[in-house]
Amino acid sequence: MASAILEIIVILILIILTGYLSMAELAVVSVRRAKMQKYLEDGDERAQIVFDLLEDPNEFLSTVQIGISLIGVLTGALGGVALAKPLSQLIPFVPYNEQISVAIVVILTTYLTLVVGEIVPKVIALNDPEKISLRVAKGMLILSKVSKPVSFVLAKSSSFLLWLMRIENRNDDLVTEEEIELMIKEGIEDGTIEQEEEDIIKRVFKLDDQKVETIMTPRNEIIWIDLEDSKEINKVKITESKRSIFPIAYGELDDFMGVVQAKDGNPGTFKRI
Repeated sequence: MASAILEIIVILILIILTGYLSMAELAVVSVRRAKMQKYLEDGDERAQIVFDLLEDPNEFLSTVQIGISLIGVLTGALGGVALAKPLSQLIPFVPYNEQISVAIVVILTTYLTLVVGEIVPKVIALNDPEKISLRVAKGMLILSKVSKPVSFVLAKSSSFLLWLMRIENRNDDLVTEEEIELMIKEGIEDGTIEQEEEDIIKRVFKLDDQKVETIMTPRNEIIWIDLEDSKEINKVKITESKRSIFPIAYGELDDFMGVVQAKDGNPGTFKRI
């Protein structure tokens, strides 16, 4: 009985290790490089380890799968062989008790592996992939060094198969305008981005679609207030112009001093801004 309890504890530990590897795998591949770069700039050395793991995703994924596969084999062996026999002895008078015991052990082991070893760890990883990646970085580095020969062969084999299928192994992390707009929308829904900030960002995206003359005025067409001119001359400039804001200079436009805004309905009165 004591040996069976010990075997159950070992199986639970193996399932937890499977969850750890699953969480590490999804967290690292889901990392946003911009956020991880911030950790690196703040002096967190673990961020560099994460970047090193992402340099060759094939090798990293091979490393994780080696660990998960080995743990799966050990879990199956202990569960199917070690636990099924003691369980069958608890129901000696039931027909096909050995087969039933094996089925019960397999179902329970599969259930725990799915919940504890897959679903829960991956949800945790998706909630904050950057922080999870930093926590598992050193462990993944050690595992990658230990399994280097095997993971190298698996990574090269995967790359060869991808090459045969004409699938490019891309490792870029480009951010498109559409993705930024989606993130802004999520930020507004969460309350972290204001509506005014969204308007400013959208105007920035529209700049490349506009012609220069729509946002800039040629120097020789600028209507400006020369402080050397009389008040009457400047008043005429303002009244004849459709603009409401005027640069102020002294003698020449290069000697720029600021801008004034003419109040609507009273072009002879100025307000410095």
